[in-house]
Amino acid sequence: MNLSVPSFDDLSARIAAARDEHGGRRPGGGAEGRQPVHTVFVPADRFSRSTPADFGAEALRLLNTHTPGDGSFGAAFGLDPEIAGPVRERVAAKLATEPVEDVRIDFEDGYGDRPGAEEDAHVEQVVEAVAAAYQVKGLPHYWGVRVKSFADGGHERSMRTLDGFLTTLRDRLGRLPGGFTITFPKVVTVEQVALFTEWLDRLESALGLPSGILRFEVQVQTPEAIIDGDGRIGLRAVADAAAGRLTTAHFGAHDYTAALGLPPHEQHLDHPSCDFARHVMQVSLAGTGVRLADGASNVMPRNDGPDEVNAAWAAHAAHVGHSLRHGFYQGWDLHPAHLPSRYAAVYAFHLTGVDDVIGRVRAWHEQAGGGANGAVDEPPVISALTARLRRAVDCGALDESVLPAP
Repeated sequence: MNLSVPSFDDLSARIAAARDEHGGRRPGGGAEGRQPVHTVFVPADRFSRSTPADFGAEALRLLNTHTPGDGSFGAAFGLDPEIAGPVRERVAAKLATEPVEDVRIDFEDGYGDRPGAEEDAHVEQVVEAVAAAYQVKGLPHYWGVRVKSFADGGHERSMRTLDGFLTTLRDRLGRLPGGFTITFPKVVTVEQVALFTEWLDRLESALGLPSGILRFEVQVQTPEAIIDGDGRIGLRAVADAAAGRLTTAHFGAHDYTAALGLPPHEQHLDHPSCDFARHVMQVSLAGTGVRLADGASNVMPRNDGPDEVNAAWAAHAAHVGHSLRHGFYQGWDLHPAHLPSRYAAVYAFHLTGVDDVIGRVRAWHEQAGGGANGAVDEPPVISALTARLRRAVDCGALDESVLPAP
């Protein structure tokens, strides 16, 4: 073959370097392992070894009291009759076996400011509860603590609590149970994340822990976390400052909307201003391996009456559905009543149209393997559909058999 340019070696090397640099910053694909569908926040002084099971028992009681059959369940959550029965069956099984996928023991807003000695005592109490739960396999798949922010003067208390918790847990158990994550709230500047990362380095060294084992998630609750003080998108710098420790970015709708000056009745998850922030989070962190999580619905039943419970379920399920449609597959739950509506919305999302998804994935794999079926989907589409099935299996909406053979 004749060529007009005798050599393009220099361009080829530069193209490869640019590709490798991009690959280092955005390696593509998702984070490894299972992503929980929710994080349940429990104030530290209320956490006990049985808290996850207690949440499940109360959620199952509410489910059976207010939706004893498929018809009432479908009506409560606005489900098509053909999926109401399968969804209810799986929700009830989930609440009985694994009601909480991720729990965060809260020393921040849900806990409040306490005298130092009181918080120290609650650290000791929490360690005993965690140790007891661990020994009877009662910890959820993921668990951890939320410490106070570095943004509002609570940084010394934050560091003391985390140090005390990890040191006491090491002395109590001799190890750090798997699935542990720290929640770092109210990120305002990149420097706060860099300093928190440095603090984790020091803790690992002092405790004799493997380097990098302390992973954390940030809460995106301020406008400055979206657009920084220099007018730039802020989250990529936040992820870089975490030096590989960042697992998830959680959106905090209520602090964010309050900071924007929205009136209280407009401070909710599905406000358009929250959609903007979530979309910035998605674009900023796509391909980095950092997961996304939505915030909390603050609608909770004031009593066990059917009107209260059903109104809370309707509002919460609508918020969960809104998050799912925007590609946020994890959110916060604050009350046992949130569990039935969480799983009802998540399972309905995964089961709606699932036969088509399974068919397209199987047809693509058969075609790729030389089968007779045609396949018009592109590989990225198949990857997204397979990821949807994987999420459905992980949370209990579907059985493992729907996944393509490895």
